Amino acid sequence: MLKNLTTTAVGGPAQRLVRADTEAQLIEAVQQADARGEQVLLIGGGSNLVIADAGYVGTAVQIATRGIRLEELGEDKVLLLAAAGENWDAVVEYSLAEGLSGLEALSGIPGCAGATPVQNVGAYGADVSQSLAWARVWDRREGAVMMLDNQQLDFSYRHSLIKETSVDGSPRYVVLEVAFTLARSESSAPIRYAELARRLGVEAGQSAEAAKVRQTVLDLRRSKGMVYEAKDADSHSTGSFFTNPIVEQGILEQLPQNAPNYPVAEPGMVKLSAAWLIDQAGFAKGYGLEGTDGFELAGGRASLSTKHTLAITNRGEASAQDILAVARAVRAGVQERFGIKLVNEPLLIGLSL
Repeated sequence: MLKNLTTTAVGGPAQRLVRADTEAQLIEAVQQADARGEQVLLIGGGSNLVIADAGYVGTAVQIATRGIRLEELGEDKVLLLAAAGENWDAVVEYSLAEGLSGLEALSGIPGCAGATPVQNVGAYGADVSQSLAWARVWDRREGAVMMLDNQQLDFSYRHSLIKETSVDGSPRYVVLEVAFTLARSESSAPIRYAELARRLGVEAGQSAEAAKVRQTVLDLRRSKGMVYEAKDADSHSTGSFFTNPIVEQGILEQLPQNAPNYPVAEPGMVKLSAAWLIDQAGFAKGYGLEGTDGFELAGGRASLSTKHTLAITNRGEASAQDILAVARAVRAGVQERFGIKLVNEPLLIGLSL
């Protein structure tokens, strides 16, 4: 059952399930599925997937490739290369153990290294685009291995060329290896997130000890149920279920003055806090559990996390439809209250919101 390969623990069987322990096996599994005319679903850490209860009609490939190495670039710059199947947090931990900085604010994010450029994974003011040098990929259309550098990946908020060219979660470009340009330093990259800066006792834009940044981020994420732990039902989710909406700046006039908002690169646009919108629309932490207005949606089997309103959690026996029932209620409530339509961050496989 595919639910055993995902952090939300929902999803039925795959028509065909292949485990790829080597890069050659990964390419071969995709090639063979393509030759059969089957759809392909790639599963790394399973932290960004909500899979239908009926399962997946096609080939699901579990990416289990391993390998981390360093290449010296000179001038205290180092290239860290990681196989797609490497656990992402283990890559971050390795980088710090080697005296490198640049990835510390991305600590504790579940999933595998190969998935990070797909969504331009980010947290606490940092994202993959700030340090990723390139991704080596298998191009299914051309039938060849190629390199996509940072510019070619066309990163934006939770988006990239790889995501753009994927269809129903099935990518044109299969990530084989990723490389990050990091600094040989005990000091972190500049802290861009206000809450993290406060916890570290520095001003936004300043640096701190990289190891301390990692530990502080892990503590923050655990307090919000955003570090996957088997015994913590609040972490049995895809993390943030909705992206922070980027909207026209004029919308701020329709929101309360205390509505959190953040600048973005696009002129005339601003980023809002999805968690704040959800809370202000009447969906508190734990919505969906017994004793809340949302209990009837899934009988308590699925709910918002009791630690963070952005995560929709499996309390033990939830189905994919239970997860979506909570998600639909939240999305509808935010749209009714603020006129803003939230967009799901995880891939919905065989499902639609």
